[in-house]
Amino acid sequence: FRDSGFASTASYQSKVQRCSLIRKYKDRSMNIIIDVTRVVRRLIKGQTLTGIDRVTIAYVNYYGSRANALVRWSGRSWVLSHAQSNALFQWIANPSTVWALRLIMLKGIFSKKSFSQNNTFLLNTGHIGLGQSDYTRLLHKYGAKAIFFVHDLIPLNYPEYCSAGEETRHRKKMDHVLKLASGIITNSTATLHDLQHYSQQTNQNMPRAKTALLAPGIIMSPPGKRPIDKPYFVILSTIEPRKNHLLLLQIWRSLYQRLGQQTPHLFVIGQRGWECENALDLLERCQRLKNIVTEISYCPDSALINYIHHSQALLFPSFIEGYGLPLVEALTLGTPVIASDLSVFREIAGDIPEYIDPIDGKRWEEMIIEYTRPNSVERSAQMMRMQSFKEPKWQDHFTEVDSLLGELSII
Repeated sequence: FRDSGFASTASYQSKVQRCSLIRKYKDRSMNIIIDVTRVVRRLIKGQTLTGIDRVTIAYVNYYGSRANALVRWSGRSWVLSHAQSNALFQWIANPSTVWALRLIMLKGIFSKKSFSQNNTFLLNTGHIGLGQSDYTRLLHKYGAKAIFFVHDLIPLNYPEYCSAGEETRHRKKMDHVLKLASGIITNSTATLHDLQHYSQQTNQNMPRAKTALLAPGIIMSPPGKRPIDKPYFVILSTIEPRKNHLLLLQIWRSLYQRLGQQTPHLFVIGQRGWECENALDLLERCQRLKNIVTEISYCPDSALINYIHHSQALLFPSFIEGYGLPLVEALTLGTPVIASDLSVFREIAGDIPEYIDPIDGKRWEEMIIEYTRPNSVERSAQMMRMQSFKEPKWQDHFTEVDSLLGELSII
């Protein structure tokens, strides 16, 4: 069994059993409803898609050809007809006008929808709409089993890093998840443990759950020419307190005082978030950072791949994360990562990245200087470690999801 990739007879039998469940799932006629409300809203507003939105799009790509779309409009949830759901999924892939979207939705709402039997699953991957009364109504109307994707419990465990009121809102979301879910998917074992702990703390039932790691959220394509000639680093995330941009900006100001124009460049890629005034003050008003730090609020995937691929390293100094898609994307592109020493990062990437305490500014500065050197020993060592990186695949992710649906379809 070792030659086949199975550690033991027990694990082999477990694999066979899972494959059997998946075959049963695929053999059974199932209805899939995907809630795409969040990603549609962000596309309408022209907002940059986040990791949460990219997960929804991955589910649309996988299940879309046989799924119905759910969208909240005018305070009410609507399930669109199959034909108009396909049209909406195409609109998400290539957004056009709001009028085109409205026409799709109107046709989808008033077109006949037929479900052959009660074996229906409603997939919610966006942490949105969980507490609305008509959501419960739809579950009863279509006899659906709710499957929720839980990205993190950061607002509950670390409310100091979130906007005011987010702790209360997220608590309500998690309560509704535990109350309504037939099954739960988490992006990491760390998130699953947090949710299990919360269910125990609040004396709530923990539904059946599986962990399924997330694959890169951007479509990988060959990188182009370097954006600048000098060495540079990238931080990719919304600008908010827990992402720790302030640490890097202070380091870059210190580096400029010592190195002047020899300071490596820093690209800050991501939209501005909340309660990040100190970081924004440095970005907007610090003259020493003007020519060595560039803020990019919107970055197409093709350009993003280019920025990451040619960088000395992706910097990921977060205080806490539920997952870490930029880490996965960087390592997949063959780019080193310098990251906070978080258990979820080790779950994803093992000992490959360079791990540093998020408050150890001196060590961060030393490692940034080291990775800037043309013949950096530390950077070369990580490039060697990177050869053992096992990139999470969407195929493996959906094998876990299909397995869960298969288990729940026979209950």
